[in-house]
Amino acid sequence: MAQPARLDQQAGRWALVDGIPFQMPVFCRNSPALFAVFTINADKARKLIPGNEIFPVRLWNKGLLVVSVIDYLETNIGRYIEFSIAIACTHGSRPAPRLLPALFMDHYGTGQWVFDLPVSSQVSVKGGKGIWGMPKHQGNLNYIIGDNLVSSQYDQDGMFAVKIEVERPKKCWVPVSMRGVNYTAFRGMLFKSGVFFHGKLGFHLFKKGSAKLIIGDHPRVQPLKDLEISPDPIFAAFLPQANGVLDDHSESWFLSEQTRPAKVPEGMEAVVNLGQGQEWLAPPVPISDDAPELVRR
Repeated sequence: MAQPARLDQQAGRWALVDGIPFQMPVFCRNSPALFAVFTINADKARKLIPGNEIFPVRLWNKGLLVVSVIDYLETNIGRYIEFSIAIACTHGSRPAPRLLPALFMDHYGTGQWVFDLPVSSQVSVKGGKGIWGMPKHQGNLNYIIGDNLVSSQYDQDGMFAVKIEVERPKKCWVPVSMRGVNYTAFRGMLFKSGVFFHGKLGFHLFKKGSAKLIIGDHPRVQPLKDLEISPDPIFAAFLPQANGVLDDHSESWFLSEQTRPAKVPEGMEAVVNLGQGQEWLAPPVPISDDAPELVRR
C-alpha cells in the first residue's frame, strides 16, 4: 500500500510535540528488521487484551504471536533498537471470520495488539508513548547479524526477558511495500497508529527451526508463557534494509470494562518528566539456550 499523498506534501516541514522536534515525515532508513510469527492459543491471547473491540486473528483455530525487532539506524530521533511482541488482531464489535482479515485488512481493521515494546533510547520512549500511546520502555537490547542467524535479546531490570533468533535467508530478494497497524493501550485509551514500509526480504514459510523464541524470568513477560506458543514459526523473515514512514496521525477511543475500573492505568506521569536522551543502557547479558531456568517457546 502506498503512503498517503499528504505525507509527501508535509515533507520538509517541522513539528514540535512535547518538546521533541520532528522534520516531517517521521522516517526510518536502511534499517535491518527481523520477523517471526508463531501460533498461540487465541482464547488465552484475548484475555491479555483490554476492552471489548480488539480480537485475535484466528488462523484455523489458532492465534498468532508476532515478534519483530528493528535496528533503526537512521531516524528523526537518532539510532535505537525496538523489540516488539504483539498479537495479530482485528478491530470491531465482534471477532472477524477466520482467514478473511488477511484479505480485507482495512474492512476488519487488521493489525497487531502490541503487548510489549522495549526500546534502546529515552527519547524513543517519550515520543512513542506520549504521542502515539505505544507501550515503550527503555530496556537492555542488542541486535546481532551473523552469517547464519539474526538475533536480538531483551533484558529488563537486570533480568533476562526475551530472545529471538531467525535463520538468515540465503537471499533477500522479495520486494514488499505495505502498511502496518498497531493497537496499543495508554491513559485508559485504545490507540491506533500506522506505518508504511518497504524493502526486500528473505523468508521461511512453515520451516522447522527457522526461528526460535526464548522467554525468560522477568515478570512483565510471564503472561507469554501461558499462550501455548508453538516451538516452530509459521513464518520468519529478514529485511537487511527496511525503509519506513510513520503516519502523521493516530486515532483513539475510550477503553471500557463491564464494571467501574478499580486500577488506574498508566498515564502521562510516565512520560512528562522524561528527557530526550539518546544514550543506550548496557547490552543484555548473553544467555545460553540450555539454561535450566528458561522456557523455550
